[in-house]
Amino acid sequence: MIHLTHFKGWAKPGPIPPGLGTPNSDLARTESASQPADSGIGAPLVIEPHETLDAISGRFRLFQLRGGHRFSTDDILTAWYGTSWCPAARTALDLGSGIGSVGMIGAWRLPGARFVTVEAQAESVALAKKSARYNGLTERYEIRTGDFREPGVLGEDERFDLITGSPPYFPLDAGIKSEHPQKVACRFEVRGTIADYCTVAAKHLTPGGFFAAVFQIEPMPQLARVQAAAKAAGLSIVRQRPVVFREGEPPLIGLFGMMRAEDLPEWFRGQTWTEPPLIIRTRDGKIHPEYSAVKLSFGFSP
Repeated sequence: MIHLTHFKGWAKPGPIPPGLGTPNSDLARTESASQPADSGIGAPLVIEPHETLDAISGRFRLFQLRGGHRFSTDDILTAWYGTSWCPAARTALDLGSGIGSVGMIGAWRLPGARFVTVEAQAESVALAKKSARYNGLTERYEIRTGDFREPGVLGEDERFDLITGSPPYFPLDAGIKSEHPQKVACRFEVRGTIADYCTVAAKHLTPGGFFAAVFQIEPMPQLARVQAAAKAAGLSIVRQRPVVFREGEPPLIGLFGMMRAEDLPEWFRGQTWTEPPLIIRTRDGKIHPEYSAVKLSFGFSP
């Protein structure tokens, strides 16, 4: 078996997933392939013509639709932020998990944690299950199909140390919808708003647990929506970090770290530490040095 240990001079860290246990050297040498992949668990996984298999963390890979929703910087940063500020999590929940991008990165960074993810779209769930098999996560990674707001999807007594969420940013009546239903649900509030994410997170956090979310912060009413949603759910935004996609431009999204207000000293509940902006690209379009280092931290080429 041939495993590519480097990519453009970068040594890939972390475990070798079962999906790379194939004699097909083409699959081992590419970041996106259209070859059969044997997961080592049950029948071989097949990369269908309408799918791609792409690098996500170290040697972990993610099945995606060529013409559907594909993982974004928003997803990556949600996983990075949550696992960075809750590094001792033993249990984790990802709400509205889509194709599993946040969960897969989280599972790579927290190898001892058990994960539950909840996603309503069957097509996305099927892709996430293929990725979990490929990456050898099936023993500690449960993927549930359903709307996380509905009773029974999450048990009344289920609690998690870390909860993550990358909710859609736009109301249904805002903007032009994509023709692909997978994309629509990821961008528009088809099944829940930031308020719903906060409400469910607050209910299912362990004492002292951490909720990490990403949301659009420009224009200004969007930031107010996050603040109002957190307050209504009994959460305190303990830290936040604006994200600038190109140096010199205003931040478009923000990362938010929340805890239940009742788990914090009363004097601390009303304050939020705002970190310096995370810049993705410099003015000349190159990857910003800090973001290169951030990418290394979740097992991605700088």
